[in-house]
Amino acid sequence: MRAALWFLALFGGAVAIALFAGNNEGTVTFFWPPYRLDVSMNLVLFALLGIFLLLHLALRALSLLLSLPSQARSWRARRLERALNRGMLEALAHMRAGRFGRARKSAEDVLAWGTDSTLAGSSKAEVGFLHAMAHLLVAESAHALQDQALRDQHASQASELVTQYAMGELNEGLQLCALRWAIDDRDSNLAQQRISELPSGVARRTLALRLRYKAARLSGQKQQALEVARLLAKHWNFSDEAGRGILRGIALEWIQSVDESDQLKQLWDSLEPIERTSPDIALAAAQRLTQLGGDHQLALKWLLPVWEKQGKSEGASVEWRERLVQVLEGLFSSAPETPEADWLRRIEAQQQHAPADPLIQFLAGMVCMRLKLWGKAQGLLSQSLGQLKSPELRRKAWRALAEMAEQRSDAEAAADAWRKAAQA
Repeated sequence: MRAALWFLALFGGAVAIALFAGNNEGTVTFFWPPYRLDVSMNLVLFALLGIFLLLHLALRALSLLLSLPSQARSWRARRLERALNRGMLEALAHMRAGRFGRARKSAEDVLAWGTDSTLAGSSKAEVGFLHAMAHLLVAESAHALQDQALRDQHASQASELVTQYAMGELNEGLQLCALRWAIDDRDSNLAQQRISELPSGVARRTLALRLRYKAARLSGQKQQALEVARLLAKHWNFSDEAGRGILRGIALEWIQSVDESDQLKQLWDSLEPIERTSPDIALAAAQRLTQLGGDHQLALKWLLPVWEKQGKSEGASVEWRERLVQVLEGLFSSAPETPEADWLRRIEAQQQHAPADPLIQFLAGMVCMRLKLWGKAQGLLSQSLGQLKSPELRRKAWRALAEMAEQRSDAEAAADAWRKAAQA
């Protein structure tokens, strides 16, 4: 369509020129004394047009000739820019492939080529950004190769360029890299310092939270690690099962590291309600409180939700149910006073719900023994012995039967029970 329009315009122009020139009888007279020259108007017009075209072409040729040096410089700059981009991409590719020595070499080549004088077509800020990225790649490669001196040298140079040209995003990336390097070096003090230097916006990012979690675990700050892990789990950075496992592991480590009962109470209050109902956490906290000489009633209070949970759950794990029974029996045995009637009612209610459960029979028998209900205790313990799988629970049951036999002055039954307790 455009070609047809051009042809129409060309033919139209030719027709207009033919009409104008064919009927144009004008002349132009030039006087140069003593001469006179008469020239056709058409010839003068064509001559002027030709002179104009010649001058235009001459000026264009002169302009192209004068621009040759700048074009050569621009061509060299583009060629170098392509080489630098290729070097940066090669460095990144080598980093991803685990070839850290080659990555460092490629980044160092970029630093050797990319000088201010050779990159004449780029601004100083662009050159500074390129240099900072190359320094960061060299530092990353040196860190992977455990060359801390070279890493710190290039990281310092990258930081200077970032500060000089005010590159905010690259500065944040450099700060996160420095934090990760401190964690990999197992330097907890430096890691905490790097965390304190992070801007508030950067500290809330997922990558920063992961690094803060690792730094807290490294420095042994269980509470901070638990808080950060909660944030990560809240933002779906872990699967549900993995998140619960991580939170449970941190809480258990924190509980075992506590040395005073008051600190353990503060720890328990800081836990989330769903964490308090976790069997592992509640059992560990109750055992630790007992070891620290804390209040037995408070430990039983902590275990109450777990007891209710195992009573309502049909598929409760046998392992943690056995551990729950062991912890409760230990609390009942070591308590300065006899167990409360409320707990006896709870155990009897659970026994009515599952009369053949050996764990409930064992626990009910031990409570009855503490309450000096000898006959009932002996019957329950004897029934549980046939199905108890835990050697520890079997040993305690036989020992309780031996003590009750001694109370009845039945030496033969006591000796037999002691012997079986030793075998268990």
